[in-house]
Amino acid sequence: MPSLVVVGTQWGDEGKGKIVDQLAERADLVVRFQGGANAGHTIYVGEEKFVFHLLPSGILHEKCIVAIGNGVVLDPEILMDEINTLEDHGFSVSPENLKISPLAHVVMPYHKRLDELQEMRKSEGKVGTTKRGIGPCYEDKMARIGIRVMDLIDEERLSKRLRYALELKNDLITKIYGGEPFTYDELFEEYADYGRRLDDFVYDVSYLINDFLDNNKKVLFEGAQATCLDIDFGTYPFVTSSSTTIGGAITGSGVAPKRLEEILGIVKAYTTRVGEGMFPTELTGEIGQRIRDIAGEYGASTGRPRRCGWLDLLMLKYAVRINGITSIALTRLDVLDSFETINAATGYTLEGAEIEEFSPFILSLGELKPVFRTFKGWQKGITEVTTYEDLPEEARTYIAFIEEYLNVPVSIVSVGPRRDQTIIRPGYTLL
Repeated sequence: MPSLVVVGTQWGDEGKGKIVDQLAERADLVVRFQGGANAGHTIYVGEEKFVFHLLPSGILHEKCIVAIGNGVVLDPEILMDEINTLEDHGFSVSPENLKISPLAHVVMPYHKRLDELQEMRKSEGKVGTTKRGIGPCYEDKMARIGIRVMDLIDEERLSKRLRYALELKNDLITKIYGGEPFTYDELFEEYADYGRRLDDFVYDVSYLINDFLDNNKKVLFEGAQATCLDIDFGTYPFVTSSSTTIGGAITGSGVAPKRLEEILGIVKAYTTRVGEGMFPTELTGEIGQRIRDIAGEYGASTGRPRRCGWLDLLMLKYAVRINGITSIALTRLDVLDSFETINAATGYTLEGAEIEEFSPFILSLGELKPVFRTFKGWQKGITEVTTYEDLPEEARTYIAFIEEYLNVPVSIVSVGPRRDQTIIRPGYTLL
């Protein structure tokens, strides 16, 4: 019953897509369990770059089946664009290798418009959403007025649910925000057509996962965003609208907790954040810009520049506790190649008081000043290093301290964007 869950440990953009793609080569099934098209996973195959917002990263592997779980909010327009792009590049996407849960909710055009109107209305209190309609779609899910994939593929049911939802949404758009309403006929025709095109892909994903596990097949669970963007355990209100932690893997796919064996936490060798919210280790000057320029830290979904800072080990300890992480994949280590010294936060101070734990509550108390441990940089390129032992001693010292502080082993080290720039340490098969 080999199973592995991949979760982000920081504020997202840790490089989960590349690691999932790497591990998917050994997987029989890859399941995306939460989020929507507000997440972008970037994968390089040779020199060719692919950015996925909805398709699980394993789609690039011929023998792998991929599934979109019930916890995902699905934008059919973006999904069809991704399918068409892959087919244009010679990859096959069919009902044989892509399964979509009938229980997944559908992002509608009125969700996107409301997302934009609500964000504009908030002004200084804005969260910094991607305006992809994710939050409003999850709102409808909880309010029990959402449209699911199972509605999309049944025109009679789609008509009934769309009429009801659209009346409510048009009232909200026009009377509260002064926006332009949608017409039923246009939306119905467009989304009934998506239903016809996606009908053959619809499958009971929960049953599929459990059947694979029952037959000792390898299942990889892929999350979007990260622990500190979790709707419950993240730095609220500057979070996403879904459960990005291990809990989301369970409720977003339909698998029991006891069936999840390994939990791999993806850790970027420094820290980034998109949008608003507290960021104790943020570097607002030349060093932060230097990291951004070297790493190309701009959002895959939005193009927005990411805020950059040193590694926050208190945040990582929190993510380890919340998720029960069993090992770590350390990514983008090569971005630090040219730095003479490298810092990692091991504590905070708040008005002179020492703080040794991270939590969203602590971050809300005021401006935290990080207490850093400084490491000597290796100041040499590592992108062609293929074994852990061949990494510079200074890099191994940095990694060893992370392991010691978190009491969790680093099983994977990524030293570049390509598939072959990944070091899996001896003894860690993971799948």
